[in-house]
Amino acid sequence: MGKTRLEAFSDGVIAIIITIMVLELKVPHGVTIDALAPLGPVMLSYVLSFAYVGIYWNNHHHLLHAVRSVSGGVLWANLHLLFWLSLIPFVTGWMGENHFATLPVAAYGVILFMSSVAYMVLVRFLTRHQRENEALARAIGSDMKGRASLVLYALGVALAFVHPWLGFAVYFGVALMWFVPDRRIESRMRADQGG
Repeated sequence: MGKTRLEAFSDGVIAIIITIMVLELKVPHGVTIDALAPLGPVMLSYVLSFAYVGIYWNNHHHLLHAVRSVSGGVLWANLHLLFWLSLIPFVTGWMGENHFATLPVAAYGVILFMSSVAYMVLVRFLTRHQRENEALARAIGSDMKGRASLVLYALGVALAFVHPWLGFAVYFGVALMWFVPDRRIESRMRADQGG
């Protein structure tokens, strides 16, 4: 089956996730810089989460661009990914409102970990048993970057219980690692097209 509806639905859900996050930002009641200070943790958690949702959207776009067809299993795997991404606004707000307390920071890491697992499941469904998507399977390869992310998210969750800012620093580091879009897919597709 075609991939158009999957792309459109995913783009819509991701746009709603970003909208929900920005609506959680409360306008300060004062007009001075001091009135903005209490919003610092909320804004910091929002910026990180916006970056993560953007990274997923960008890589999801590249992933689906390389795909010719999808199956019922792919649809469910994509919904699984969207489920975990849809929880990002909740943990973002919880973490920011509680000034990066231990449990919210750890929960944030768990959601990032599960989103990463769900993305890997989606990739597996797209590349397994579909001859039309062989180029994608070659481009993804062993996915060391994805596996490293899982390990780092787990480390971040554990470090959040040592000191929440350590966990946050790990999550920030993983976002930096993924900030540049994954070029493996684009490179492979150009090579397959002879470009």
